[in-house]
Amino acid sequence: MGRFFKGVWILIFVGCIGVSGCAQQTSTKDETETKVVEPTEDKITKEEEEKEVQEPEVVEPIVVDILEPTTQEVVRSLTPIELGYGTEDAKYKAELEKWARELARGSETTPGLDSRMIPDKLGPDGQVIKGSPLIILEETELVDSIIKASEKGGTVELPLYVTASSYELNDAARLDEVVVGKYTTYFNAGVAGRTKNIELSAEAINNVILGVGDVFSFNTTVGPSDEAHGYQPAEEIVNKKLVMGIGGGICQTSSTLFNAIDVLGVGYVEKHHHSLSVGYVPKGRDATVSYGGKDFRFENTTGVPLLLKAIVSKGSLTVEVRTSKDYQAQIKKGI
Repeated sequence: MGRFFKGVWILIFVGCIGVSGCAQQTSTKDETETKVVEPTEDKITKEEEEKEVQEPEVVEPIVVDILEPTTQEVVRSLTPIELGYGTEDAKYKAELEKWARELARGSETTPGLDSRMIPDKLGPDGQVIKGSPLIILEETELVDSIIKASEKGGTVELPLYVTASSYELNDAARLDEVVVGKYTTYFNAGVAGRTKNIELSAEAINNVILGVGDVFSFNTTVGPSDEAHGYQPAEEIVNKKLVMGIGGGICQTSSTLFNAIDVLGVGYVEKHHHSLSVGYVPKGRDATVSYGGKDFRFENTTGVPLLLKAIVSKGSLTVEVRTSKDYQAQIKKGI
């Protein structure tokens, strides 16, 4: 009986050892399988790096903004590379020069930024009636500035140069004191259209103030000689022929002005002769004009401010050039 119990205990002990061994093997196997399934941190990092390589950074193109200097408004934004910068530089520069020229001088539909001076005038009460200054867009400077900015981008201001009339406001009322130049021409007062045109153009230049260095433009000062401004049909010279045209007669005003101012030896910027001789001035002493075409322009190189007076009487037109007594002795006469 004792041997029986002893055998039973031996069997139980051996069984327990077997069960313990199986449990340990199973646990080790489960741990191994778990480690194989779990992804490593190194693998995730590599996938993220590959993803970043596949999505390159987007580079914005270089842009140059051209600004109006007073308002700081953008006149034009351009992308240099699209216009040939860096690949076709000569073409790029030519395109900029063309645009700058159109911007300055205008086109058929858009006025240019360049504008001639409209001179101030002396009012009947001695007060100055303001005109407008000379404005010039420096085209070459604009193109050079844009090209310089095209490498890194940025802004460029339009190089606009504004020149006001050069005289002292306090002197204006005294500029009519002495006559330093004068000329008179004659016309048939019975020809209504021509007479009216001479009167209107003479009034336009009457009491005009010319500062030192100012450039006077007859066409700019007088304006359009059309029906909308009161001008009438009259004979005028066109291609060596006398024809009827609106504004005929204004060339007598411009020619009379030329002869009056010429005694001071001013600098002439633009002057043209008629294709036929005219009867109101000696041959070669005329100055033909046509609004939008030929102009009569001169610069006040006398060194002192001047005042123009235009007086129309029955059948005559007189243009006088005046200045202050203080300035009379200082006038520089050209050769």
